[in-house]
Amino acid sequence: MWCVASSVDVPDTKTRVLDAALVSFGTIGYDASSLDGLAAELGIAKQTILYHFGAKRGLLDAVVDRSADELVGTLEAAVLTSGTGWDRIESVVRSVFRLALRRPELLGLLREVSRPGSPTAERLSARLEPLVEGAVVFFDAEMARGTLRASDARLVLLSAYSTVVGTATEVEVLRAVGVEPTLRTMALRRRELLRFLRRALT
Repeated sequence: MWCVASSVDVPDTKTRVLDAALVSFGTIGYDASSLDGLAAELGIAKQTILYHFGAKRGLLDAVVDRSADELVGTLEAAVLTSGTGWDRIESVVRSVFRLALRRPELLGLLREVSRPGSPTAERLSARLEPLVEGAVVFFDAEMARGTLRASDARLVLLSAYSTVVGTATEVEVLRAVGVEPTLRTMALRRRELLRFLRRALT
């Protein structure tokens, strides 16, 4: 009997390029990545990448858009399944750590393109803006209720984001130097970070 493979089982070329570019941009960086290198890795012609994305910058934009959408989806799911106050903050932090273990290159990319002078910093900000505004509303409401310490909600959010993403992306840094982080070490980092945030915010 002939067995016909489902097209769902094999990613299309565009998806394969996006996946490979995410790993490359999120680990060695955008400037150090080349379309020639990606094409050779994937066993396709460079012109195939150009056909789908036009240029290296077009590929970066597509990777950033898809990565931002994945991050937003992950965080929105954490918010929807959590309570209020500290419970929601803890749920979001845990979801970011799970994402860091599963997709370290994604957080590595977001860290890379968030840097000042990045050609896609504004694009990333625009994609994350609705999520940021929702978080500011949440922090303001919790501060008004007295469950979180009164402060500038945007400054608190920026500090919390930098701390969480910086700690979570240690996974990618460790792997880059040949050290495979364990669930135990990541759980310890997460616990220490949550303790720090709780003392700072509540």
